Amino acid sequence: MRTRLLGFITGVVLAVLGATVPAAQASAPTVTGPECTRSHGSVEYISTTGLWTCIGGAYDSELITSN
Repeated sequence: MRTRLLGFITGVVLAVLGATVPAAQASAPTVTGPECTRSHGSVEYISTTGLWTCIGGAYDSELITSN
């Protein structure tokens, strides 16, 4: 019985953490595409993360919000 309860609690905790992590990433400060290119960077799609990222320039490795 304790094993089932522990498994249930672990599942609930992981579900809550899984739901909050993407929201935290979305609210992180980011840069726009034009700002990236003006700072001599390039906007590139990172297929492993599924996100657009500024590579190089003043905003190196920053997430892109829009074109």
